[in-house]
Amino acid sequence: MPTIALINQKGGVGKTTSTINLGAGLAMLGKAVLLVDLDPQAHLTYGLGIAAHELECTIYEVLKGEATSAEAILRRNGVDVLPASLSLSGAEMEFSGVAGREFLLKEALLGSEQYDYVLLDCPPSLGLLTLNALTAAQEVYIPLQTEFLALQGMSKLIDTINVVKKRLNPGLIVSGIIGTRFDARKNLSREVVAKIEEHFTDKLFKTLIHDNVALAEAPSFGQTIFEYRPDCRGARDYLDLSREAVARR
Repeated sequence: MPTIALINQKGGVGKTTSTINLGAGLAMLGKAVLLVDLDPQAHLTYGLGIAAHELECTIYEVLKGEATSAEAILRRNGVDVLPASLSLSGAEMEFSGVAGREFLLKEALLGSEQYDYVLLDCPPSLGLLTLNALTAAQEVYIPLQTEFLALQGMSKLIDTINVVKKRLNPGLIVSGIIGTRFDARKNLSREVVAKIEEHFTDKLFKTLIHDNVALAEAPSFGQTIFEYRPDCRGARDYLDLSREAVARR
């Protein structure tokens, strides 16, 4: 069961969009997928059309030990979802004194072996929730804009991953970089891709996610890109990315 954390401490890089649509693409390829929303903003949860009144329990209650992951999981758009809510915003402080706090998510996911993929949507920070994701995951995908200053902050992220690898999760690897918001018409986009390839030779997925307005619109309808605009460039890109992710295994 590959557990993959999608991480970037910068906001607006397409992290949640990639988690949702990579997960949906993998499901279209016949894979059993669980998406875990670890962001207190709950963008993945609401982006899949899950309303607040449906949330009898969330990842917050699971991490607290008040519910099991099986009790909190909801089915949406061909994938299972472990949702989040704003109550997760106090988790950093609430769990700070808990013994073994870095392993709460790993323990919560025990018994999820029926899934082919578990994708963890991390908050745009390097706090305790992200640390839990890195401890629970075997792999990391980093969504990275093909824009100016894209690599800014990457060294801090890689340092954090290396510390977790050394102290908590020896098997953790960065296995993929997802180039997002690519615009082939711009020299800058092509130059940034070349720079990413230079720094992360074999990590960058060949499939680039093109800048596509439908990808930004789909969450407001509670839909994946495959439901909202199955014929658009964004849908083709994420299906190709899903195929490439499967081929890498």
